[in-house]
Order: sequence, then structure tokens, then C-alpha cells
Amino acid sequence: MSATPHRALVVIDVQNEYVTGDLPIEYPDVQTSLANIGRAMDAARAAGVPVVVVQNFAPAGSPLFARGSVGAELHPVVASREHDHYVEKALPSAFAGTDLAAWLTARGIDTLAVAGYMTHNCDASTVFDATHAGLAVEFLEDATGSVPYENAAGAASAAEIHRVFSVVMHSRFAAVASTSAWIAALEAGVPLERDNIYASNQRARASQVTA
Repeated sequence: MSATPHRALVVIDVQNEYVTGDLPIEYPDVQTSLANIGRAMDAARAAGVPVVVVQNFAPAGSPLFARGSVGAELHPVVASREHDHYVEKALPSAFAGTDLAAWLTARGIDTLAVAGYMTHNCDASTVFDATHAGLAVEFLEDATGSVPYENAAGAASAAEIHRVFSVVMHSRFAAVASTSAWIAALEAGVPLERDNIYASNQRARASQVTA
């Protein structure tokens, strides 16, 4: 991680489907995360940090994100703000089948800040790919969000999914922080620090012993 990060903010799939469509974000509250996404984009613009907007599409007729549907359109919080690069994707990671990696490399970006939806799907996939590509990653935990799931493997609430993915990401893959903390680091020109697997595990084991 560099002493003075050369950041970009990637805003992933902030589309109507997650707000007024059939896949509503439940945790954190979607209005809170939308407001924080707007704050992050405005702070990045003020600091001269490039903003990448990502939009996911599925084929026409799909139940979610169908091309041409209202649900697939960018939410006004993002659509009304300027961006420096646009990425269209069809897979979870913003790097998969897109020009994002080349665009970041050409601009000397070494730190990728991630906002948008969903924490456990497109955000996590992008975070993992960015880490594997050698980038430092920052995850804005209150400018992101999850939905609940239930399937043959079990059930989990949106809050559980968001919390667990945030804990796992902070242990190795990304510095997890609030939007306010990220903006403060941005304005100060300093990196956010992530934790590590060993320390995260040792704390958990110590807590079990004292419980």
C-alpha cells in the first residue's frame, strides 16, 4: 500500500432494481447507502479522484436487470452525477470481460474504493479481483448493501450477510470503513488500513476464551 494512495472510486450497479425493483437492498437501509454513495462521488470529484460507474445488464426478458427495463436503469443518485469512466458488465466482477483493469493501469491507480451493490456479490467479486491484481482496496461499508437469501444451503438475513462479508474482507481483502472515514482519509491523502487473517482470528479465539 502506497503512502499516498492514487485512488479511483468504483460505483457498482446502483440501479433501480435495488431500490424500487424486485431485489431491494435491506441492509444497511437503502436510503442511507444511496446518500453515502452520493457523498462519496461528490468527495471524489472535489478531490480530483476519478469515478467509475458500473452498470449490470441481463438479456431482455430476464427477471432482474433486463436490458431496456426500468429496473436496469441507473438510479438518479448516480445518473445525475458526473463520472470519468463507464463500465458495462454481465458478470459479478467489474473486471470480468471489461476494460476496467486496463483503464486503471493506464492512469496509475493503485487503490480502488468500492461502493454500490451488492456487498456479497458484485462488490465482493470486484474486491477479490482487485486484490489479486495487486491493488489496495477500500470498501465503503455504509455505501453498500445486501439482501436476504434462503435456499437449500440455509438462510441468512441481509444484515448477517453484509456483516460477515465485511468482516472477511477486512481480514485480508479490503480496508472496510464508513463513508465519513473514507472521505477523511481521501482529504488527508492517507491510506485506510485493513486487518490481517492472523490478528482477526486471534481476537476471535481470545473472545471465545473469555466469553
